[in-house]
Amino acid sequence: MSKDYISIIDVKNHVGEEVTIGAWVANKSGKGKIAFLQLRDGTAFFQAVAFKPNFIEKFGEEAGLEKFNTIKHLNQETAIEIKGIVKEDKRSKFGYELDATDLKVIGTSDNYPITPKEHGTDFLMDHRHLWLRSRKQMAIMQIRNAVIYASYEFFDQNGFVKFDSPILSGNAAENTTDLFETDYFGEPAFLSQSGQLYLEAGAMAFGRVFDFGPVFRAEKSKTRRHLTEFWMMDAEYPFLSHEQSLDLQEAYVKALIQGVLDRAPQALGILERDTALLRKYIAQPFKRVSYDDAITLLQEHEEDEDTDYEHIEHGDDFGSPHETWISNYFGIPTFVVNYPASLKAFYMKPVPGNPDRVLCADLLAPEGYGEIIGGSERETDYDTLLAKIKENGLNPDDYAFYLDLRQYGSVPHCGFGLGLERMVTFVAGTKHIREAIPFPRMLHRIEP
Repeated sequence: MSKDYISIIDVKNHVGEEVTIGAWVANKSGKGKIAFLQLRDGTAFFQAVAFKPNFIEKFGEEAGLEKFNTIKHLNQETAIEIKGIVKEDKRSKFGYELDATDLKVIGTSDNYPITPKEHGTDFLMDHRHLWLRSRKQMAIMQIRNAVIYASYEFFDQNGFVKFDSPILSGNAAENTTDLFETDYFGEPAFLSQSGQLYLEAGAMAFGRVFDFGPVFRAEKSKTRRHLTEFWMMDAEYPFLSHEQSLDLQEAYVKALIQGVLDRAPQALGILERDTALLRKYIAQPFKRVSYDDAITLLQEHEEDEDTDYEHIEHGDDFGSPHETWISNYFGIPTFVVNYPASLKAFYMKPVPGNPDRVLCADLLAPEGYGEIIGGSERETDYDTLLAKIKENGLNPDDYAFYLDLRQYGSVPHCGFGLGLERMVTFVAGTKHIREAIPFPRMLHRIEP
């Protein structure tokens, strides 16, 4: 058999041709003279049909029966090399199938633990290395890949330079209680919560910069939205106002959604995602509402029959039910801007004339997916930033390099961070953030 394989996703370009595919058997069925194989190769799933008389005619009685019996007794996840004629099949969602003409077993599989029956969440999580092979898991990972690809494309087209921040850090970008501490040759070091502080140094050198990598939060959360290890995209850019920064963030999120629509339509179909909703989010301007107006709106509607959030006062932080209600009220991704300074990080610039509020925004995704972006305009004054560092009980020596940025050519600048897994969960329309990550070893156990 030929080793010049093609991918399942590319069979549409070979209708009527005999091709060779390397694949795994996801499932099989059939009886008598015919066998149906559900095949996967990481690009897509589709069906191969094997007809016993065809094998006998091609290979003779003995060899043909042997090959057909091999096909009938293939176990789930057996690796095969299969040859066949590509045919259109309008009955299937994929649109094509393979009329098998030859098959060779490459790797056997016995007693594969994840069968087509229903399995509990704990079982699937314990076998995540195998669960990745399933149809929905493959679709989610293809969407994740499309989001990453679209990110790099967007930043390249908008003049950004990739600037990698260190994973081991000597300081905190967020709450110090959320740090994982490790020993660094006798000195304390921490797993990075965010690349932002180092990225600001890059912005003062190269202008528009972004990074993309793993970050860590030592937070024993029991919500459906929080991970202790996840991937974050951070961007920083000088000479843009807060409003211009929101424009950039909106354009970025729309580019990510469009990138998935363009690059992973079949994955969205497998997950039965409402693509009309995704196109609506691209077409309509995102809503912008102040924190105080959002609080007032929540208070005005807290007695409505369809609300399930607790009472909230000005100065309180939003819980997940509040965020869900706000974004669903407007029906589109919604920026909540100008939060109380007491709720946000030390480096955010105050709203002019209102030091109790800061120039920041959280972008809330509709349909209950919560915050997907957090961003702000950064404080640029040395003395003000130093006072905020001390006020938050931080050691100024740990932030010497960050303070230096305010002494040597400080300029107005903004930035934001996007959580990759949260974004994938939103675009994919999955119910749980755990479904959007490959190996959630650091995830705190919660109820499914």
